[in-house]
Amino acid sequence: MRTRSISTATALAVLFSSVALTVGAAGSAAADSAEVLPVSSVGDIAVDGVHRRVYVSDPLVGKIVVTDYAGKVKGTLTGLPGVSGLTLSDDSRQVYAAVSDKNRIVSVETDMYTRTASYDVTGAKGPATLETVDGKVWFGYDGGLGSLDTSGAEPVVELVDKPGVEWDGVPLLGSDPQAPGVLVAGEHGNTWADVAVYDVAGPEPVLRTTKNLTGNFKQLDLTPDGEQVLTTWGDGFGYSFPAYSTKDLSQETAYPTDAYPNAVAIASDGTIAGGSDSIYDPDVHIYQPGVKVPVREYDFPNTGNTSGADELVPGALAWAPDDGHLFAVSVNSFGTFSLRTMAEPGKSLPTLTVNAPEKAPRAKPLAVTGKLTDTVPLPAGTVLKVTRTDVESPAPGRTLPSVKTKADGSFSFTDSPPAGGKVTYKVAYAGDATHAAASASDSVTVSRTKTTLTLDKNGKAYAYGADVSFTAHLGSTYKNRTVEIWADPYGGDKPKKLVKKGTVNSRGDLSATVDMKRDTKVTAVFSGDARSASASATSTAYARVKISSTVSKHYRTGKIGSTTYHYFHKSTDPYLATKMTYYKGRKQRFELQVYGADRKWHASGSEYFALSPDGASTVRLKAPGQSGIRARIRSAYVNASSGDNVNSTTYGAWKYLNFTR
Repeated sequence: MRTRSISTATALAVLFSSVALTVGAAGSAAADSAEVLPVSSVGDIAVDGVHRRVYVSDPLVGKIVVTDYAGKVKGTLTGLPGVSGLTLSDDSRQVYAAVSDKNRIVSVETDMYTRTASYDVTGAKGPATLETVDGKVWFGYDGGLGSLDTSGAEPVVELVDKPGVEWDGVPLLGSDPQAPGVLVAGEHGNTWADVAVYDVAGPEPVLRTTKNLTGNFKQLDLTPDGEQVLTTWGDGFGYSFPAYSTKDLSQETAYPTDAYPNAVAIASDGTIAGGSDSIYDPDVHIYQPGVKVPVREYDFPNTGNTSGADELVPGALAWAPDDGHLFAVSVNSFGTFSLRTMAEPGKSLPTLTVNAPEKAPRAKPLAVTGKLTDTVPLPAGTVLKVTRTDVESPAPGRTLPSVKTKADGSFSFTDSPPAGGKVTYKVAYAGDATHAAASASDSVTVSRTKTTLTLDKNGKAYAYGADVSFTAHLGSTYKNRTVEIWADPYGGDKPKKLVKKGTVNSRGDLSATVDMKRDTKVTAVFSGDARSASASATSTAYARVKISSTVSKHYRTGKIGSTTYHYFHKSTDPYLATKMTYYKGRKQRFELQVYGADRKWHASGSEYFALSPDGASTVRLKAPGQSGIRARIRSAYVNASSGDNVNSTTYGAWKYLNFTR
């Protein structure tokens, strides 16, 4: 049956008024990546290799999301109710979408994602699957097959009048650009499913063969040579991706997998990607044609809230046309969908190990061993690049003679490292058409001569704010004569800082001045060189606080012997006003002593008083109420007891008191 479609001019206008479009700037693709997709369901994936874009349809919301290869959204087409199947034109200028709820096929140009046409496929209820074969867009609908030809002046829609199969539901479709004129179709989701192979090179499709096979298909695809069709189930209900001959649909082989196979896609070089709904096992499996052991597997992470990992959406696998990337859509327990980009998926992942001794003497031969293995065997004599990195040859290091593997993949080489310290040997395999690159490294500590480094002033105490010169002395070394001097003041609010970095003088000395306002840990550091070991030396010096005190409320001063006293009436309270270097939470200790009949001073008590933020603290001493009493008072900072430990214990001067009538 042949039906003329509406005119192109009319087609351009249909549905356009209900469609919203957003577009972003183009960007570069990345390697393996995962990005959340703003979709609520997934109908199909199509990959545009010319523009490096991925199209994902969302039938539940009725939109198509366009991303770059890294999953970054570049555009969104809305107003497409029930949109499902996607396919690209042979020249990648158009992407076609099956809009099931409207019985239409819509085309979008791929430069700016603008709608170009909407084709009515009346008579084909619910078109949902699409494939491009020899310029025609073939579609599966509820109970049948059809094609859309836009090559002429007017688009032509044809429904297959004699499909040779009573299709139950919408058939899945498969094709390959390298197999012209071949279209495969299979029933979706049934335990036993009809599969058919068509020759569509002529004006009318010709049924080549059909067969009822073990079903539950979620996706099927055609090999590039057109000789096999692969499905997501079969082999007597076993977990596999069976391959059937396109001549008679007899099973020729099967690629075993974990439960439950739900996607299959074949690259242009024949590499097979099989997907499975496996929350506790790998989700994507890569096979070389005819080899039943996967050359590579991908296990999705768990981004949800259950014990199992994210799951592959059924049928959500698609290759980039150049086979350099494989795309999959996963969903987690929250219903969040992610586009997962796998770079160079057709290449196996070699394992490379490198083993160097833990320690070795400088300039003496040491042996490095290792092994290169892979699920896809590598030949003996595989060349590996060797690089040595050390203090005299920092990254990227010094290239050493290449080494070749033995039949079992092992290798070894010797080297006499000229420099001491940490020496790293990196071995790299460049990879080839079927093996990914690999590298590994191991480090050895190579001996160096012990270095003498000293620093003076350890344990000494200084007045608050004193400028103190610390001198580091460096003994003999190979080349490096640079020393750093660092100061780390006590207290968490002052960071360690570099005071001076420089070359020592002819005597091996380097001096730096430190402003001693706190107890300070001073460290001299020598980084070492190729033959001299690194070294450090530490001195801890101490800084006192500033204390000044003033007595008030006395009526005069006078000397008793050589000591100046403040005279108070017996009922007048003396005040001692103290100023002290402030630190958060700091307290001063107020001390009182009384002069006894034995002509000696006796402690009469002490108490701690908080300092105000300006360092001030005033203490009132209660008057004794009788005359003839002599006393003395002072303020002090006591390390730790005064509330902190950033300074050394410091005592203020005694103030002498004489109580009279």
